[in-house]
Amino acid sequence: MKKALLIPLIIMSLNAMAQNVMTPELLWKLGRVTALGLSKDGKNVVYKVSTPSIEENKSNSKFYSLPITGGNSNEIKDTKEVLKDKNISPDGKYIVYNEEVKIDKILGKDLYPELEKSEVQIYNGLNYRHWDTWNEGKFNHVFYKENKEGAVAIDILKGESFDSPQKPFGGDEDYIWSPDSKSILYVSKKKEGTQYAISTNTNIFEYNLETGKTINRTEENLGYDMAPQFSPTGYLTWLQMKRDGYEADKNDLVVSFKGMKLNLTASWDGTVDHFMWSKDGKKIYFVAPIDGTKQLFEVNFPGLTKIAVTVHQITNGDFDVNDLVGFSGENIIVTRTDMNHAAEIFSYNQKKNNWKQLSNVNTTSYKSLALSKTERRYVTTTDGKKMLVWVILPPNFDASKKYPTLLYCQGGPQSPLTQSYSFRWNFQLMAANGYVVVAPNRRGMQGHGVAWNEQISKDWGGQVINDYLSAIDDVAKENYVDKTRLGCVGASYGGYSVFYLAGIHNNRFKTFIAHDGVYNTQSMFGTTEEVFFNNWDFGGAYWEKGNAVAQKTYTTFNPMTLVEKWNTPILIIQGGKDFRVPIGQGQEAFQAAQLRGVQSRFLYFPEENHWVLKPQNAQVWQKEFYKWLNETL
Repeated sequence: MKKALLIPLIIMSLNAMAQNVMTPELLWKLGRVTALGLSKDGKNVVYKVSTPSIEENKSNSKFYSLPITGGNSNEIKDTKEVLKDKNISPDGKYIVYNEEVKIDKILGKDLYPELEKSEVQIYNGLNYRHWDTWNEGKFNHVFYKENKEGAVAIDILKGESFDSPQKPFGGDEDYIWSPDSKSILYVSKKKEGTQYAISTNTNIFEYNLETGKTINRTEENLGYDMAPQFSPTGYLTWLQMKRDGYEADKNDLVVSFKGMKLNLTASWDGTVDHFMWSKDGKKIYFVAPIDGTKQLFEVNFPGLTKIAVTVHQITNGDFDVNDLVGFSGENIIVTRTDMNHAAEIFSYNQKKNNWKQLSNVNTTSYKSLALSKTERRYVTTTDGKKMLVWVILPPNFDASKKYPTLLYCQGGPQSPLTQSYSFRWNFQLMAANGYVVVAPNRRGMQGHGVAWNEQISKDWGGQVINDYLSAIDDVAKENYVDKTRLGCVGASYGGYSVFYLAGIHNNRFKTFIAHDGVYNTQSMFGTTEEVFFNNWDFGGAYWEKGNAVAQKTYTTFNPMTLVEKWNTPILIIQGGKDFRVPIGQGQEAFQAAQLRGVQSRFLYFPEENHWVLKPQNAQVWQKEFYKWLNETL
């Protein structure tokens, strides 16, 4: 009798566990996995797990080694013991590294040493601040020295006012050794001041250790050149964008081969994220967005033979392939995510076409959760195109019920909306709070062809806005959508979209949330740091009166000009150190809403940039996000 009673109790207990849903607190307890590479013997994956601590308001990291064949992971203290150091020259004689060096006199005390307590910054050109940091005359430089104690370091940029690695996000992937150890190749944008701010023209430079001379390996290309690698057979390979000033241009794979530069993906209608050569040097594997996901592709390398270059998609499914880690026999080691799962390390077997999950950092946490369901939906746009819309349904979804629904507006503006896993704009968490989420792959999304991606530039308030409305109007036809409780949320360009829709939505939405959004395109042009972005996407400067394309951006497509029609509650979030979409954008929007009597709230993070990175700030962000929705939707 006791056993008979025990079984139902166990089942009830398991069911109760499965009914738990994602919470902001749990989201920020998940381990964040970063694959660092394969061990020297190729038998293990080495990775880092960063776990945020809300109490300490920081993240703590640990390092692990995991057998590729499966098994338990082992914590390691020093990754240098197990990972090959790419920064040591192939012949073992030298080591390359980077340091920040003071070059330019910017501060008052630099120019007037007797006034050492002065708090002044003096600039003669733009690039006076970037992302979230003011320029104090310091630059990242690449150094090398003999690989022994007491060796003298040599600055290969020789005191130049240029960065390598590139700021703000570049790391040691921006420099590599040549196979013969005779030269160092590095990425740099060798422009200063205002020219730096209006250009995307990075190049790959080669410094010769013997002669001390530097040559530009990509001088003829005017856009981004980055991510240099050598093939196993010694051919320099990199990613290239053609057009100067266009940061979201098509990214192609280029190989320098026998005096020629071969673009392997020129005729392929997509853009490359990152790549890795096969061990035999006959093909390149790469990751790219495709139809609302990121997948693994390969392209053959025929050299100068008559064999055609062909791009082939290897993986397929509703997930994102992220980092390419390495190869083990028939297996490719990668990291993978989907909208319900943060990154874990996986092995993909090419011949068997199957997956094996290697790491299980967050598996236990997810086992206790009822997960959301993601559905593909294809909506016809106002210009007759087929648009993918991700629909994320709440855990334990019941189609007979009605749910409040959020239109999610993606930033970028040219960025893919795929099966990624965000720790702020987390669809799993939104769905767990009882919301249906509508996430359209509107114009500007990568993974639907180059033309689709490019159509958003200079047309911020045009077809893309119609795409948003087509998506929400189509999903709102479903009986499970409460049409009286529609909200609209987004950040960056998504924040712009929120501000713009607030003036034209014709009472579709009951509430809005905009994070670091562009409210006034004219003042945005006047205060943002990477001017090339606005030059390209806005079509030019606001003072170019004869430029009809630009003037449309500053008038018709300027959310500020529509504020007289605002009549819906709006939460405005702004980072104080966001120099990309500076603080004035959020201030202007909040002030306008308040003065017009629109219910509004200003959530200001003085020490955060375009993102919210500190654990306690992130918790406040989540609490205020859902508090606002509870109050207004």
